[in-house]
Amino acid sequence: MPPRCYEHKQYRNGLKFCKQILSNPKFAEHGETLAMKGLTLNCLGKKEEAYDLVRRGLRNDLKSHVCWHVYGLLQRSDKKYDEAIKCYRNALKWDKDNLQILRDLSLLQIQMRDLEGYRETRYQLLQLRPAQRASWIGYAIAYHLLEDYEMAAKIVEEFRKTQQTSPDKVDYEYSELLLYQNQVLREAGLYKEALEHLSSYEKQICDKLAVEETRGELFLKLERLDDATEVYRRLQERNPENWSYYRGLENALKPGGVEDRQKIYEDAWEKFPKGLVPRRLPLNFLSGEKFRECLDRYLRLNFSKGCPPVFTTLKSLYNNKEKVALIEELVVGYETTLKNCRMFNENDDGKEEPPTTLLWVQYFLAQHYDIIDQQTLALEYINAAIDSTPTLIELFLIKAKIYKHAGNIKEAAQWMDEAQALDTADRFINSKCAKYMLKAGMVKEAEEMCSKFTREGASAVENLNEMQCMWFQTECALAYKSMNKFGEALKKCHEIERHFVEITDDQFDFHTYCMRKMTLRSYVDLLKLEDVLRMHPFYYKAAVSAIQIYLSLHDNPLTDDSKEMQAETANLSDKELKKLRNKQRRAQKKAQLEEEKKNAEKEKQLKNQKKKKEDDDEEIGGPKEELVPDKLVKVENPLEEAVKFLIPLKHLVKDKIDTHLLAFEIYFRKEKYLLMLQSVKRALAIEPDHPWLHQCLVRFFKGAAKMMAYLDSSTETNAAELATSLDVSLNNRTIQICTEVLECLRSGVLGDCKERAESYRAECRKLYPYTLAFMPPGYEENTKIANGEVSTETEELANEM
Repeated sequence: MPPRCYEHKQYRNGLKFCKQILSNPKFAEHGETLAMKGLTLNCLGKKEEAYDLVRRGLRNDLKSHVCWHVYGLLQRSDKKYDEAIKCYRNALKWDKDNLQILRDLSLLQIQMRDLEGYRETRYQLLQLRPAQRASWIGYAIAYHLLEDYEMAAKIVEEFRKTQQTSPDKVDYEYSELLLYQNQVLREAGLYKEALEHLSSYEKQICDKLAVEETRGELFLKLERLDDATEVYRRLQERNPENWSYYRGLENALKPGGVEDRQKIYEDAWEKFPKGLVPRRLPLNFLSGEKFRECLDRYLRLNFSKGCPPVFTTLKSLYNNKEKVALIEELVVGYETTLKNCRMFNENDDGKEEPPTTLLWVQYFLAQHYDIIDQQTLALEYINAAIDSTPTLIELFLIKAKIYKHAGNIKEAAQWMDEAQALDTADRFINSKCAKYMLKAGMVKEAEEMCSKFTREGASAVENLNEMQCMWFQTECALAYKSMNKFGEALKKCHEIERHFVEITDDQFDFHTYCMRKMTLRSYVDLLKLEDVLRMHPFYYKAAVSAIQIYLSLHDNPLTDDSKEMQAETANLSDKELKKLRNKQRRAQKKAQLEEEKKNAEKEKQLKNQKKKKEDDDEEIGGPKEELVPDKLVKVENPLEEAVKFLIPLKHLVKDKIDTHLLAFEIYFRKEKYLLMLQSVKRALAIEPDHPWLHQCLVRFFKGAAKMMAYLDSSTETNAAELATSLDVSLNNRTIQICTEVLECLRSGVLGDCKERAESYRAECRKLYPYTLAFMPPGYEENTKIANGEVSTETEELANEM
């Protein structure tokens, strides 16, 4: 009876039955009952008691497959998958054909990607239950994942033969099986067989678009180009805005040169006069006058219609200087003639454009000059657009972006706030505004901004964490890191790490679900995605931030608060000391009140959670360990914590040089010379001229710290001269690099360079007049933003220039 209650999640009834059995003196130490009681208690969150009971039950009956199985389930609930697999294998020693244990073992094997073991277990399940379709499908997927495609295809075909379906009947699950079988045939390289298979079962496949796209792909593989051409023309008619159909058509027609290639798109223009994609794609391969003509038609169409994303669609062309010059020439010309006669060209047939056309041209030019780092001109155009239409949100978004790229994130945040005020019900603008506020270090303001769209009655930060809102958490981590609030930053990094663990664990639900529902293509795609999950930019940003913080904590360990206090008060007079203590008392009282308020909110949330758990007895395991900033920042071995974040990057983000340079920084401090050598060799293969890599090489070979200033004190001047060079010929001169150089000069990394730091700041300000980092000392304190008005000081500076 207890096992049945457990299966039906009737945990309290299960405990009653266990109590009845164990109260009988004859069965007081009955192993299997003790184990089931422990398993049930674990589901109610009583972990320690659960482990004690299950271990006691196992000691009393070591030959019981139930006790070993239960112990494995307990280990699985704690994510100790390797230990759980051992337990299941022990259980199978005493009951080798137990279906439930074999199924549970197979789930853990696929979760841990033990594909050989998974294949063996699925074979046992197939032998025991050959009539179940999950047995066949599981065995086929095992071979598919092991890349034995032909064997996988044979198994699926044998299973398909057993399915009794009418050719005219629409069966979604059978349709998915056929599409999966076709995918396996294609991956096996059996293109002819795949095409025959597709033709034979086309009527029974529900997803007609997938059939057509697959057919086009197979015709190309088999060099049946005329047939492929027909397929891609049909697909174009279905959706003339799909880029891949044009690519397929090009591969089928194999144009001999640029003119033939352009002809493909000219035919599409005539066929689909409103289509934008056939006008956009030729811009990738055309050049000179042909490019100009095609661009002219594309831009006129977009500006007349008023398409805000037109600049985004052309952004990929900006790595070609010739094309950038032609874009600028054309659009500046439009702006001039539109102002004069409301036409794109004075030689046009007299058709006047609406006033909005000029607006979108100015909007485009603002983005154009922003991307080529001419922020003064960009601001002129966006201000002109705002003057004409002060209610258009997109204009304020671009103005904020211009200030961000110019290095003035505070001004950018103010303009983004202006945009948000125009439409407080727009979640996208709200999120953008919050992101900019975080970049400006305005964490509390960003939280308040997000609270407009989070659940009522709960803290915005907690709700965003529950919803796995990782863009917010990554920006929060970066904001706290820039403010040297390392504990808070690490908390956000670890929260993101936990999200990725949760996403990995969520696979468990799909191992059985997908085989039951036959969504096999999606299931295989899911497994492949999970294998490279930590390649995602959210994880990369969080991991890099965490590693940098742990390196900083290793280099500068946090001192005891009492010592810091003693150092601070040593040179203060009695009056100053009294004033400082009063200030600290007030701050302490304020912090205490905030803490009480926070605790009250937490208590309320915990009550709600407790109630939810009582209503829903499906909760497995206890609550997670709370992430406390003070505890995180006082970790005993920061380098070991850094390595935990580094390992996924080394496996999955090998193509980024920062991965290997961060690895070097860790191994340099751990004095692991072989690993240091491995890191710099990998970095050299990616970008041999990277300045940070050069610094790492110097430290590796010479054992020094920071470039020439550390190699020889007499070279400090030379090091500073090299670092502060602002020669026009330098191709990597950016706001970020100049800011880093200024920080190095001020911190003394390159020796005593305080005077040089100030002159360097002034030189940089001439180059980047909007960047906050290059403003004179006291600039921020002197700039006042009253009653929510945006500062115009930087705009006046732009006008003077």
